[in-house]
Amino acid sequence: MGKKLLVLQHTPWEGPGRFLLQAAKRKKVKLEVVRVWVEWIPSFTSYDGIVVLGGAPNMDQETLFPFLVEEKRYIRRAISEDMPFLGFCLGHQLLADALGAKVGPNYRPAIGFVQGHLTHDGRNHPAFAELSTTFPLFKWHSQTVQEPLPKHLVLLATSEQCQVEAFSVSGRPHILGVQFDNHAANPADITEWFEKDRNWLASLDGIEIKPAEIVGQAMLQKERLQKDFDAFFDGYLKTLG
Repeated sequence: MGKKLLVLQHTPWEGPGRFLLQAAKRKKVKLEVVRVWVEWIPSFTSYDGIVVLGGAPNMDQETLFPFLVEEKRYIRRAISEDMPFLGFCLGHQLLADALGAKVGPNYRPAIGFVQGHLTHDGRNHPAFAELSTTFPLFKWHSQTVQEPLPKHLVLLATSEQCQVEAFSVSGRPHILGVQFDNHAANPADITEWFEKDRNWLASLDGIEIKPAEIVGQAMLQKERLQKDFDAFFDGYLKTLG
């Protein structure tokens, strides 16, 4: 019987990306998506794991996005019961906050592709075991998990634009956060994000954004990006048992 994952979505156009949908279908994993701004989050006891996506909110914007209050409580309960958890972007930051790490502005917004670098611990984590030591990351954020990390957290990947690209909990590889959005690095997803998120992009300072260039990079790297994400997802599933 295939796994069933609960997926928490924060923004209408930032659902599971095409690479994630394809990887889940290939592995016969059912994704049940909950739009947290309009739907109640169900109990996690009937799922094999939780996937938390990115989206418009900053982690601390509870006044603008009241659903974050309950979502944070939910994540803390899930982690306390050792529920498998995979966070992308905002999901990565919410996980870090629940585990005692600090989240705040990155030194500059990160939009587009950068090279990620696995640490020694990253090379030994099941989700990254089949990836190259250096691999492309698709970035879409202005906030970041800040160093130093609490001692019970393990840094798995880093880049020039962001120190904490991925982390896990020591001895608990099934609890994983990644800052990058490679699940949605398909050119079609990126094109839609540029269209739907244009107001936020226009508000960013200190960065020149070239949509056509970034979509072009996605097209050139599409096969590599999909292959890498398949390997990442397959490896993460191994941590679920």
